[in-house]
Amino acid sequence: MKRNIPLLLITFSIVCFGLLQKARAVVPPPDGGYPNFTTAEGTKALQSLTTGSANTAVGWYSLFSTGAASNNTGVGAGALALNTADNNTAVGLAAMFLNASGHDNVANGTAALVYNGSGNYNDAVGAFALFKNVTGSGNNAFGNSALALNINAHDNTAIGDSALESNDMTGNGTANYNTAVGAGALLLNTDGGSNTAVGDTALFSNDTGDVNTAVGTETLYSNTDGFGNTAVGHDALFANDIGFENTAVGRVALASNLSGHLNTAVGNEALSSLTTGNSNIALGDAAGSNHTTGSSNIDIGNLGVDLESNTIRIGDSATHTDTYIAGISGATVTGTAVVVDGSGKLGVAPSSARFKEAIKSMDNASEALFSLKPVTFRYKKEIDPKSTAQFGLVAEDVEKVNADLVVRDAEGKVYSVRYDAVNAMLLNEFLKEHRTVQELRTTVAKQEATIAQQQRGMDAVTARLDEQAAQIQKVSAQLEASEPAPHVVNNP
Repeated sequence: MKRNIPLLLITFSIVCFGLLQKARAVVPPPDGGYPNFTTAEGTKALQSLTTGSANTAVGWYSLFSTGAASNNTGVGAGALALNTADNNTAVGLAAMFLNASGHDNVANGTAALVYNGSGNYNDAVGAFALFKNVTGSGNNAFGNSALALNINAHDNTAIGDSALESNDMTGNGTANYNTAVGAGALLLNTDGGSNTAVGDTALFSNDTGDVNTAVGTETLYSNTDGFGNTAVGHDALFANDIGFENTAVGRVALASNLSGHLNTAVGNEALSSLTTGNSNIALGDAAGSNHTTGSSNIDIGNLGVDLESNTIRIGDSATHTDTYIAGISGATVTGTAVVVDGSGKLGVAPSSARFKEAIKSMDNASEALFSLKPVTFRYKKEIDPKSTAQFGLVAEDVEKVNADLVVRDAEGKVYSVRYDAVNAMLLNEFLKEHRTVQELRTTVAKQEATIAQQQRGMDAVTARLDEQAAQIQKVSAQLEASEPAPHVVNNP
């Protein structure tokens, strides 16, 4: 670009000379014009010029030290007074007054870039903009005192009065790649880098915090060392001091957070009262706004409950009456059944003894089942348009038998039946009947054993009788054989 400027001026001069005959001269003729496209007007303006060309100096000691430097414009008392570099433009009292070797800078405003020594490619527009910059390069400051105290930091952009005013105040050159748009944005930043602040006093107190983004008036206003935060909306993350990696989108979202980290709040006043909790998620206007502390909560359309942690709340029972969640109905899964209590809390009913007290046998309490009246029915059309046949109990009838077997709604009205309890009572009755059957079986077994024993006794007696009968028969036979043969008597 530097080599192209003289060629451009030469072309411009040829065109101008060609138009001289038609142009009307000013009266009196202008003074201060010198060879090599040089213009000087003012006490000792361009006093030290040697071979430099295309310089314009207007004002007391403006471009005083320029020797071989070219393409500089200094307008104002002391503007670019010590400059020896090329391609600088300074307009304003003492603008770039101390610049020595810095090139390709633009300063427009009283004392803008006044201390710049070797910094390059800086743009300063506004009184005291980039006032103390010495070696910082690639900075853009638009506004009174914007980047005023920057010394060595580079590639910062400040738009607004006092934006990034204190940046790099210690001169260590670590506060780089910051962007501030708005009066007082990043005003106190000294060493923080890669921050973006858009809005009046956004990231106002930031000191060493890095990689923060603040969009909106007073967003991340109190942040000093917190890093990786994103705040969008008036007063979002207003009180954050050292909290890191928080995201707040919405007016006053996470406004009270001090040191909490990894929180996400989307919605006006979302998590607005949280001070120290971590890893909370809130979605919706005023979502989670009841939390002051607590961690790992998820509140969607719900105010949350203060001091609780590890809780998910979706919707508000005062306004939401129906819930539809895709991907559940028809999905095949194994596990334990999920239940819901009267307050809408989801969970699995525990059975471990560590969750129970006053444990005792059910005994005859389950006999209430004998008074229940199972029915078939169909739900009303607004509940079940398909009118599917149902089998169960009527809660009002169950209440008459045992009030502990019904569930009530928020108004205290009977709503449903505790079928899980009914199942437990059925089990108790089954076990009772099972024990009765077992006892009967034991009695029958004993009776069968007695009968068998008696049968064995009878069998023994029968055997003995049979043996005795056999012996009698044998004796009878012997007797018959021992009797003398009959004699024949002649009886004429």
